[in-house]
Amino acid sequence: MAKVWQLYALIALPFAYIVIFKYIPMYGAQIAFKNFVATKGIWGSSWVGMAHFIRFFESYEFWNIMWNTISLSIYQLLAGFPFPILLALSLNYVMHEKFKKMVQMVTYAPHFISVVVMVGIIFQMLDPRIGLVTLMLKALGFDSVSLLGNADYFQSIYVWSGVWQNVGFSCIIYLAALSGIDPSLHEAAVVDGATKLRRMWHIDLPGILPIAVILLILEVGRMLEIGFEKAFLMQNPLNLQTSEIIDTYVYKVGLASTAVNFSYSSAIGLFKNALNLILLVAVNRFAKKMGQSSLW
Repeated sequence: MAKVWQLYALIALPFAYIVIFKYIPMYGAQIAFKNFVATKGIWGSSWVGMAHFIRFFESYEFWNIMWNTISLSIYQLLAGFPFPILLALSLNYVMHEKFKKMVQMVTYAPHFISVVVMVGIIFQMLDPRIGLVTLMLKALGFDSVSLLGNADYFQSIYVWSGVWQNVGFSCIIYLAALSGIDPSLHEAAVVDGATKLRRMWHIDLPGILPIAVILLILEVGRMLEIGFEKAFLMQNPLNLQTSEIIDTYVYKVGLASTAVNFSYSSAIGLFKNALNLILLVAVNRFAKKMGQSSLW
């Protein structure tokens, strides 16, 4: 350790982050099985077992919240996962360096926009009176429509704005994987008369498949971790039917409600994390059985 102390110093900060913000809070997860009272503390609160979980399962909001969360997660995964791969494959064959760098900058930049600013942009673009989308619809002869006030459009707005914001940044790892493919494979394919599409299909895609599988496993492992901030900021009384997900519901029950219930909200959050763990293990095992790369 003394010889390579720089490496240990480098990993000390992320290690401390994981311990402080991921492992130590597990101590408090037990309040999901108790009627937590702040004055009594965690250990002094009475034990109720699975009562809070059963209460959530029997709640009239359970199926709607679960459907919104799962459908939005699947929609986001199906829409967001292929585009970074397609962008990376396309950029890999761009020969004009200046154009390539320009495209990379334009696609990377939105990732660094904060969630609050991003939602503000969405509100401005979709404003039913002066929004750019509204003006374009009017120019084409259509009537203006309040897209954010229509529950049917919430998931599409959420997902495709996220794809636009993150596609460039997500493709970085695929570009790195493509740069590691042996150039002699492409040279031999060109000699044999293979087109660019054939080279993508038979050389590039198999070359980045292990990385893609690993990232897919990780994405599935956090499928229900959609993100509280953006969904909460985009919510309004008109789209609440489809925008209410587990994360926003936990916040409202645990912090924003007049009758704050930490134990109930903790139980819901623990249930969500348990589902994420089950999905992660199941997809990892499936990938291993299919002969693909896996996390363990």
